[in-house]
Amino acid sequence: MASQSANLWVLLGLGIAGIVLMTRKLKRAVREDLGAFVRKLQLLPPPQPAPPKAPHPLTGLSFAASDVFDIEGYVTGFGHPDWEKTHEAAARTSTVVSTLVEGGATCVGQTVVDELAFSINGQNKHYGTPTNPAVTARVPGGSCSGAAVSVAANLVDFSLGIDTIGGVRVPAAYCDIIGFRSSHGTISNMGVLPVSTSLDTVGWFAKDPSILRRVGHVLLQVPFAVQRNPRQMIIADDCFQLLKISVDRVVQVVVKATEKLYGRQILKHENLESYFNSKVPSLKASPAKKTNGDLKRSSIRDLADVAMFVQRHEFITNHEEWIHSANPVLDAVISKQLHNMPQTAEVDIENCRLIRNEMRSAINSLLKDDGILVIPTVADPPPKLGGKELQSEDYQSRAFSLLSIASVSGCCQVSVPVGFHDKCPVSVSLIARNGGDRFLLDTVNAMYATLQEQADIASKSKLTKDAVTREDSAEIAKEKGNQAFKEKQWQKAISFYTEAIKLSGNNATYYSNRAAAYLELGSFLQAEADSTKAISLDKKNIKAYLRRGTAREMLGYYKEAIEDFDHALVLEPTNKRASLSAERLRKLFL
Repeated sequence: MASQSANLWVLLGLGIAGIVLMTRKLKRAVREDLGAFVRKLQLLPPPQPAPPKAPHPLTGLSFAASDVFDIEGYVTGFGHPDWEKTHEAAARTSTVVSTLVEGGATCVGQTVVDELAFSINGQNKHYGTPTNPAVTARVPGGSCSGAAVSVAANLVDFSLGIDTIGGVRVPAAYCDIIGFRSSHGTISNMGVLPVSTSLDTVGWFAKDPSILRRVGHVLLQVPFAVQRNPRQMIIADDCFQLLKISVDRVVQVVVKATEKLYGRQILKHENLESYFNSKVPSLKASPAKKTNGDLKRSSIRDLADVAMFVQRHEFITNHEEWIHSANPVLDAVISKQLHNMPQTAEVDIENCRLIRNEMRSAINSLLKDDGILVIPTVADPPPKLGGKELQSEDYQSRAFSLLSIASVSGCCQVSVPVGFHDKCPVSVSLIARNGGDRFLLDTVNAMYATLQEQADIASKSKLTKDAVTREDSAEIAKEKGNQAFKEKQWQKAISFYTEAIKLSGNNATYYSNRAAAYLELGSFLQAEADSTKAISLDKKNIKAYLRRGTAREMLGYYKEAIEDFDHALVLEPTNKRASLSAERLRKLFL
């Protein structure tokens, strides 16, 4: 009896030891993949073609797919166990995953998404929230949190996600990696669970811009083309005002990188609020205006509400039957958004279509084939895990105001990391017109190293956290003045040039440019004074001589005007304007 009792205790002890050992192994497994994966699997590429044919373009690369992409033989979970329980295994693998495997890459697993891929927070109470490698105490961002974490933790070379209103861009920004959202309609969604059909696009993550580009070339299936440099780099000033960190410091990383690679002349500034007000008239009749009744709301904020309205409406249209039959327990934020859906009228749906068409036309007109729009990816740093801002409408609204620009217009966008602020990742986004995916991939590949270099310089500089040099701020003001001048807003241009002069009063260009604006307003005395100051600072400033000559001619100082035009000709003998002006005045007054 005593022997049996002893044996029982031995077996019990072994059982407990086994449980402890198994628990430790499970914890180690979770730590190793940071909770990124729902399941591990392996889809191997086909054998390499025999020489002299080139090897597969993605040979040697591994990737993961978010749990919205079908893989034959597995149930696509959509971030919720009730979905997994009520659906069959996929009969075939999604087109995107198949294309990548056929291109030489190995698929190693499916990764965690937010419940029903609906949120941008990156939290999932059912499968666990993946740990953000860039800042572990904060959320990884969603909806494709696991895919972003798998790349950020170097578990795979790249990963796939779906971007509705930020599902790829937000986790890329929060996890300090590159995230690409393709143009709407350019890559097949066959075998991808829909969230919102008119907004959903395939996206992908990588740390290396050349890998990001290689993956894009395989998915887009575009023919070879000579790489084009951007001819316009348009900074959306009002979008950067939404940032919760130093605006100038982030903008300067882009400005300095652009100047170094392409020259200062391609930098432009734009106020998207004003631009959308004039180019997207249907926003004035948006469902958001009707719901809130606030006629003074910004057009960018209205655009965010339109995107969320479309997402909720189309999600309910796609999945209402399942929600009623399965009655899943949903995250509080998601449940609130789905159940607070206002009554939808056909006129509201039609107006959203008009807004989408007008937005695409507006962005295409602004950027054309060779322009890049620069905005922040997100306005806030990653919220803390369980932080109350995750449920804040202001936080959501600031984020969606930026994210909805590409989502509603259907443009492609790439989020690029540019250092850290207060130990949290900072990013900027580059946007190209719908269909400009290859151009955008080429551009980020060309700019990435210089952007990182400038971000590193900014982080090591002795500047205060909230300031850049006065010279840099003056240059920003000058560029804004140049943009206002092109738009024939003379008084606004003068204000910006005056701001530049206050910041850096020994720059001849600022005075000369302000003189040009004064000439347009007929303020000839001020134009003469500014031109004279510019010449005193730079004796070879041809434009200053031409502008002073014009001002003096209008003031009746003809002899002095001829002298200015002659001096310009000495500096630049082929200057036709100086030659014609001097000759005309001599005939008339000498």
